[in-house]
Amino acid sequence: MELDRIPAAQGGRKQRKRVGRGPGSGTGKTSGKGHKGQKARSGYSMRRGFEGGQMPLNRRLPKRGFTQQKRVELTPVNIGLLEDRFENGAEVTPETMAKAKVMPRSASYVKILARGDLSKALTVKAHGVSQEARRKIEAAGGSVELLVPRSR
Repeated sequence: MELDRIPAAQGGRKQRKRVGRGPGSGTGKTSGKGHKGQKARSGYSMRRGFEGGQMPLNRRLPKRGFTQQKRVELTPVNIGLLEDRFENGAEVTPETMAKAKVMPRSASYVKILARGDLSKALTVKAHGVSQEARRKIEAAGGSVELLVPRSR
């Protein structure tokens, strides 16, 4: 079998619309553009969101709030996951958490939250720790060190 002999899939190829080819074609005379007007002219294009002079929707709707440019996105990690993935006495950093698949590798900053129980003494280094999580880690004999997020 040759590659040029393989038939196209049914409906896989569509003929282009040939406009302006007589009244029997359905797109003759005005070529599907109607009679006169801006849309019938050559070179016509309308900018995105234009509503013919009417106040556009994006300007009619109220605007609220703002987007903080230097926002630091913290990835939440619960201490129950640390209990499952790390040995007693281990040092838990964002790098070791990424290796243990506790958080995605793409995540830059991590915050430890208190869901779950912890019985192992872990040395946790993170960018943020909730008060309850800190209490649980220290009660299990571990320690918490806050990392400073690098400036953008």
